Amino acid sequence: MKYLCLVYAEEKKLEGWDDGECMAYCESVQASGHHIAAEALQPVHTATTVRVRNGKLSVTDGPFAETKEQLAGFYLIDARDLNEAIQLAAKIPPARVGSIEVRPIRGLSPQ
Repeated sequence: MKYLCLVYAEEKKLEGWDDGECMAYCESVQASGHHIAAEALQPVHTATTVRVRNGKLSVTDGPFAETKEQLAGFYLIDARDLNEAIQLAAKIPPARVGSIEVRPIRGLSPQ
């Protein structure tokens, strides 16, 4: 089953973070056969939020909501079950300074 691991952290805690540590984690997940995709995101000030209400487009600078922790990146993994996904998520390096939200993927394909 596919799981999305969303990495949340305060941007200040990620400043100067060694990307090599995250790349090494990604390589280990690739080697184990669990890796599907992974990317880091640009800082939150580069975000744009899009809404459509009553057919009208609204575009605002910044993230959806003001929060202490921001979405910093993601890992899309393939795991046996939620327990295995949690074990893999616990090894994501920014989990030490932020949090990892683990969510199962709901396919949009017709059944």
